[in-house]
Amino acid sequence: MHNSLIPLYITAATIGFVHTLFGPDHYLPFVMMSQARKWSLVKTGTITFLCGLGHVMSSVILGAVGIIFGIAVMKLKAFEAAQGNLAGWALIAFGFTYLIWGIHKAIKNKPHSHLHIHLDSQPHSHFHSHADKHAHVHGEEKANITPWVLFTIFVLGPCEPLIPILMYPAVKSSVSGVIIVAAIFSAVTIATMLSVVLILSFGINLVPLKRVERYSHVIAGATILVCGIAVQMGL
Repeated sequence: MHNSLIPLYITAATIGFVHTLFGPDHYLPFVMMSQARKWSLVKTGTITFLCGLGHVMSSVILGAVGIIFGIAVMKLKAFEAAQGNLAGWALIAFGFTYLIWGIHKAIKNKPHSHLHIHLDSQPHSHFHSHADKHAHVHGEEKANITPWVLFTIFVLGPCEPLIPILMYPAVKSSVSGVIIVAAIFSAVTIATMLSVVLILSFGINLVPLKRVERYSHVIAGATILVCGIAVQMGL
């Protein structure tokens, strides 16, 4: 290990942690979709890991291409900015579409009553919604494309600090330095995503949310929509 690059390795880890923790779009979509779609913690973690891997690898590959072919940092930054803008709009479109679908589902699953008449007893009625546990599983659950949509959005969304702050300073010293910096940044970013998603998901599972369960898809769509707007506004 090159001693002169140790501060850069520490910087890579610090930026990977901070930029992920203070970017809610890195974890809130997974937490909310996990609750709305009733994903297990294992499935939630797997989807988060794969999306995080796609997120960092897109910037690593872009940075490697820039280093190999000598493309200026500013040109790569311009490409990343366009890529990030596309990812932001995709997040907004996905959140808005899911919000509208969630509203439709909530209205469709409005609790209502049924009258039951038995031969050996008095007529009685009870309230229920089709979101209850006895509801049938329809086609929407059989072909769930939500993880693929999230994966595509996160591949489009670049890790902005990686190329100008980490990879180019490292390449001035050694190729191994570039690899180590990229590996540290990627590992810390993905680990932070996973940790925050799993902690929040586990915590939410402990809270009784039966009353708002009907609106879980609405809340998920609204949260993702706000995240997309925040990304576009540079917040």
